[in-house]
Amino acid sequence: MGTSATNGWRPGLVALDVDGTVVDRNGGLPAAVGEAIGAVVAAGVPVVLATGRSWHGTRDLTELLGLPPGLSVCSNGAVIVRHPPEEIVQAITFDPREVIDRVEEFAPGTLIAVEEIGRGYRLNQPFPEEDLTGEMIIQDVAQLGALPVTRVILRDPTRSAEDFLGLADLLGLRGVTYFVGWSAWLDIAPEGVNKATALATVVAELGVAREDVLAFGDGRNDTEMLRWAGRGVAIGDAPAEVREAADAVTDRFADGGPVAELRRWFG
Repeated sequence: MGTSATNGWRPGLVALDVDGTVVDRNGGLPAAVGEAIGAVVAAGVPVVLATGRSWHGTRDLTELLGLPPGLSVCSNGAVIVRHPPEEIVQAITFDPREVIDRVEEFAPGTLIAVEEIGRGYRLNQPFPEEDLTGEMIIQDVAQLGALPVTRVILRDPTRSAEDFLGLADLLGLRGVTYFVGWSAWLDIAPEGVNKATALATVVAELGVAREDVLAFGDGRNDTEMLRWAGRGVAIGDAPAEVREAADAVTDRFADGGPVAELRRWFG
């Protein structure tokens, strides 16, 4: 838990989850959200997108928001990118073979993808349309596990999110971190890597104190970031455990999401 936002505190950096925080589930950016983020940029305060999205799924949004050259946290913290010009500042990888082997054993038929930074994904079979973006390369599971990766994505459109929580427990994998998405989606990242660990690297480079970070999120993969930030704010739609991890809870996305909190600090 961080600041109670008293005693003259002001944000020195704003970290924003993307899906369900800045854009809707279809990728649409509400005008009020864009304008509120624009006010942060106009104030000269760094805005850092901190997302489970890959970099190639984040790049266009940095441009749509009019963000100045800076850093983005992608792939749930495994990847940090400076843009423009594009530079991969950090890419933390792990050996995906154990994950893939266990999924094949315990949950055959699960869709499996591994990320190719800045390009797309290698996957065992097509995912539902619009789940993933970029170049898609179909490979067998041996090929998927042949190289270190920044993350493995597991997807099963026939399972519920609750089923996937059970799958995470069943797999009992060591050396990875699980992030269950808003649907039956499981991101597996390198051990100890999350949005907070990546943001710690970002603020160190920018010379901003952790206590001065204002962070927003709505998903289970945001809990570490919300606890870590000087002021962590959960979107009203967030699950109970995410709201409990935050210092404050703001409006539901449909009612403005981060807008009121951003306007509190940036007019």
